[in-house]
Amino acid sequence: MAEQHPFKWRHFQSDIILLCVRWYLRYSLSYRDLEEMMLERGSHVDHTTIYHWVQRYAPSLERRCRPHVKPTTDSWRVDETYIKVKKEWVYLYWAVDSQGQTLDFFFSLTRDAQAARQFLLKTLAASHTSTPRVINVDKNAAYPKAFAELKAEGYLPENCALRQVKYLNNLVEQDHRFLKRLTKLGMGFFSFETARRTLQGYEVMNMLRKGQLRGVAKGDVRGQVALVAKLFGVVA
Repeated sequence: MAEQHPFKWRHFQSDIILLCVRWYLRYSLSYRDLEEMMLERGSHVDHTTIYHWVQRYAPSLERRCRPHVKPTTDSWRVDETYIKVKKEWVYLYWAVDSQGQTLDFFFSLTRDAQAARQFLLKTLAASHTSTPRVINVDKNAAYPKAFAELKAEGYLPENCALRQVKYLNNLVEQDHRFLKRLTKLGMGFFSFETARRTLQGYEVMNMLRKGQLRGVAKGDVRGQVALVAKLFGVVA
């Protein structure tokens, strides 16, 4: 029932809520920046309210976008980066294909074979990914162990190859820039769950920006707005 009425009991119009959520997840803006921008538009929205909107609707946006993601190629580039949570570093795994399209992402407290295994399993299970022909990774020793386990258990085909060549991962490392630009404004996240929810929104907006969803081309900003509104049952 909650999914059928995502804005029930909210004090602001649904289009204002989605505007704030989209802008925060897409551009390098702080919650206080958005508070001022909304005030210019005649709406007084406290920055803490916008924070709660992002926490509530970012995971929902990611979930609603999933069925509309276009198929990706069978050449994977896998990497991980550091994210600060409560003054400690945790890890965001993600992968792109040979064309730079996001395959999937996974947030983890650890950087080990178990985390790599969980991420690869999650990516294999995604509806838009193709069974990998090759997986390119860096020199992290966790990947060969996770790869060998998944191949032995039949999750990966016998002809799938693992390549540990750093320069081949330039594509996925370039994709880091979008995320780093968004996270650098803050002083880190205050809980693992807060970080997880926000990063879900960042990643799906990055996919939308790159034109990975059906019916919306790369650079089609109006199309992005219309699709997000449609997914939440709002008139754009």
